[in-house]
Amino acid sequence: MQESRSQIGHNGDVTTSATHAPAARTIKRPNPVAVGTIVWLGSEVMFFAGLFAIYFTLRSTSPELWADRTELLNVTFAGVNTAILVLSSVTCQMGVFAAEDLQPYRLAKGQLNLAGRRRLFGWGMVEWFWLTFALGAIFVSGQVWEYAQLVAEGMPIQADAYASAFYLTTGFHALHVTVGLIAFLLTMGRAFAVKNFTHKEATSSIVVSYYWHFVDVVWIVLFFVIYFLK
Repeated sequence: MQESRSQIGHNGDVTTSATHAPAARTIKRPNPVAVGTIVWLGSEVMFFAGLFAIYFTLRSTSPELWADRTELLNVTFAGVNTAILVLSSVTCQMGVFAAEDLQPYRLAKGQLNLAGRRRLFGWGMVEWFWLTFALGAIFVSGQVWEYAQLVAEGMPIQADAYASAFYLTTGFHALHVTVGLIAFLLTMGRAFAVKNFTHKEATSSIVVSYYWHFVDVVWIVLFFVIYFLK
């Protein structure tokens, strides 16, 4: 809405001051890629909810089988493996902080990034994501080792309903972790491919972190249900 003011000069003439229009407001819209990722993760929640339902149904209908099979699980090893995955979520977020400051690589000694900060070890997004990738790969390798131990103790996937539920649930989660590892490789490759690391590349890093944090949270719930719900 425009506004004008009239003033009376010394000679009686009426003058009108300049007309002012209100400053246009900048509308900050959410990133469509980030929104789409969150919506997709919502559908993944429903998928894992179905797997949890299998477990709770099995526990209520076959308590003897549940009690017998849970004795074979190595809770200590699974706890260490879980701690590794949780730590990877921390290193992933450190990489996101660096990406938000448009710092893709490790800084030289004493150098500051665009935000005027120096990250831990001077690492950029790529270094933190490489560490996250390594921790995630260790987690998946640990799950494969656990599968081998359970099969050796007489619990292959076709043994009974509990074995099928265990391998399907943890196996689908391991598959999601593997997809996340591939996403890290693509994100780091994109950082190397572009000449200038911009907010577009930073957004890709943030979206990947959404997925990785989701995978971590799902495993924490799985860990509680599978290894502690006796």
